[in-house]
Amino acid sequence: MNIGVILAGGTGTRVGAGVPKQFIKVQGKPILAYTLEIFQNDDNIDAIEVVCHKDWVDEVEDICHKYRIDKKKWTCTGGTTFQESTMNGIFNLKGKISKDDIVVISFGVAPMTPQEDIDDSIRVCKKHGNAIASADIDLCTCIKDDEYSTTQNIIRETLKGFANPWTFKFGELCDAYEEAVRRDILNDLEPHTTSLYMALGKRLWFSQCTSPQCKITSKQDIDVFEGSLLLKRFREEKKK
Repeated sequence: MNIGVILAGGTGTRVGAGVPKQFIKVQGKPILAYTLEIFQNDDNIDAIEVVCHKDWVDEVEDICHKYRIDKKKWTCTGGTTFQESTMNGIFNLKGKISKDDIVVISFGVAPMTPQEDIDDSIRVCKKHGNAIASADIDLCTCIKDDEYSTTQNIIRETLKGFANPWTFKFGELCDAYEEAVRRDILNDLEPHTTSLYMALGKRLWFSQCTSPQCKITSKQDIDVFEGSLLLKRFREEKKK
């Protein structure tokens, strides 16, 4: 079984909308609804879990009902970081799915993630045990000496950027978090599952990323997303 784990626990309002980004409406629909629909419509996804802040559980339930997200089987409360929310979501699945099942972790604010990227991450994960959607770096890169200057170059061909989604075999991911809790190392790490895996000496495997920036973090990202929706609608109407 392949389970989409949608992380919608953020409470930040830095885009100035007064609500968490995942609940901002674009063309009349919450961003989270667009993300959930991607997983709902993917034949390779069997079930969905949503991880959200306790104050927004009812809103998530309303969204799932309104947009007919019937693959949504579980909702649980998140933590203060990506790492904590992921861990809460994974531990909530204990006893509900098997260790050989695959969990596809996605940001709730990633409404432009292509289904092809989800499907490829599942393919790579089945082969290697995990898959991180990854893109080459287009910009020239450096190590900054301070906030204003640099004297150190990085060869960009040696770099990859992690995108969305991140996919893991459930049993191995659960074991990783249990080991991290046992060793009390989570607070010492940059708060992402990828950082945890590398800290534990695990190899991460790349899967395809056809949309390097598919996570909404700014007002400009919202504009890009809305523009893509309008373009899609224009092209569909043009075909009629």
